[in-house]
Amino acid sequence: MNNVALMYRRFGEPESVLHLESSVCGPLTPGQLRVQMLFAPVNASDLIPITGAYRHRTPLPAIAGYEGVGVVIDGPPDWTGKRVLPLRGQGTWQQVVDCPADLAVPVPDFIDSVLAARAYINPLAAQLMLKHSPPRGKRVLLTAAGSDCALLLGLWALQAGAESVYGIHRSMVHADRLAARGITPISHHDTAAIHAIAKETDIVFDATGGEVAEQILNTLPAAGVFVSYGLLSGKLFRQQPQVRWFHIRNYLAGMSVVEWQGEFREIWPKLQASHGGDATLFSLTEWRPALAYYREAGRIAKPVFAISDG
Repeated sequence: MNNVALMYRRFGEPESVLHLESSVCGPLTPGQLRVQMLFAPVNASDLIPITGAYRHRTPLPAIAGYEGVGVVIDGPPDWTGKRVLPLRGQGTWQQVVDCPADLAVPVPDFIDSVLAARAYINPLAAQLMLKHSPPRGKRVLLTAAGSDCALLLGLWALQAGAESVYGIHRSMVHADRLAARGITPISHHDTAAIHAIAKETDIVFDATGGEVAEQILNTLPAAGVFVSYGLLSGKLFRQQPQVRWFHIRNYLAGMSVVEWQGEFREIWPKLQASHGGDATLFSLTEWRPALAYYREAGRIAKPVFAISDG
């Protein structure tokens, strides 16, 4: 069967190096599933490797995309026709993905496919961070708080017993979303408020780095914990004893198949109850408008590729 994939053969800005490429699917390798993709979202984690930021572990050519949902069309008979997350195999921004059967995550019937497509990168990161920095009874501060990962961190921290959660945001649209989830919004322009809250914070979950990280670390108590899980600003910051680095790949390396599947059994009911965020659908051929939409300031809906009707 034929396959169309969004690929890159050199590193650079995604708009410059991505292109659609057609190929013929080869024989299915034993132990693998062949999955016809339904939906795949656009995340920062999808775009950053394309720039070459992780070129030491990104062999070229590469297919973009880390997560998504599809239907098994080839493999063991008991898998055929089931919806799965085809993860940790090939890139997901393509029509057909081959993935290891033991790492494919079955999708429960009660989960909508568009929501299921977004169940990996942000939900798993949020769940693991909260397990390793438990928020019960703590005061929590989020940066880039309008992002999907930060919203889950804040909501799930409150559900896990956090005393309070504050979120630094850039848009009033995000402020409304935060407040609706019980997270106290703080404008990134309000340096006095950031300073005052950072002085009383127990755990920071930071996705920005740069000046915001510096500002918080300057006033964070010595007993506070600063979890850095992203550098959206593209700028580093001074290392201090409170800083803990979180890279999801480091946790995956030591995770057994049983533990891997167990994480998603925990995620599904929490994700369903969180209601996710809105999604705006694009076809693969509309990848340029999808990336432009992703970069829009104040955007609240997640761009998602609608790859097949199944």
